[in-house]
Amino acid sequence: MKIPIVVEDSLIPRALSWVIKIWGITLWPFILIRGKADAMTVQHETIHIRQQAELLVVPFYVLYIGFWLYRWWQLGDKRAAYFAIPFEREAYSNHDDPAYLALRKPFAWRHYVDLQSPTGRTT
Repeated sequence: MKIPIVVEDSLIPRALSWVIKIWGITLWPFILIRGKADAMTVQHETIHIRQQAELLVVPFYVLYIGFWLYRWWQLGDKRAAYFAIPFEREAYSNHDDPAYLALRKPFAWRHYVDLQSPTGRTT
């Protein structure tokens, strides 16, 4: 089985869009895309596949939700909280670099953790 398994025209991203609008979501080992997959979206979600694999899947989701709740509490904005999650910061910073996954070091998302900065950005 080749991972990730990309599923286009999935209803799941639409159903989960009650927090913020979701175009694609990674639920190990699947990448579920709302419409047709493009290279940048697949790259972004494949970064999440790598993050999930190195954290053995379930801890990824626990940390993801924990980071989001912390940022939502800190920022008071669901969307801003999403963009401050270290996993998302890594994926958005590198989703347009086709070489990134080949060069990515394990646990690279740790470099995007800054709990002091409200946006999660390091200076």
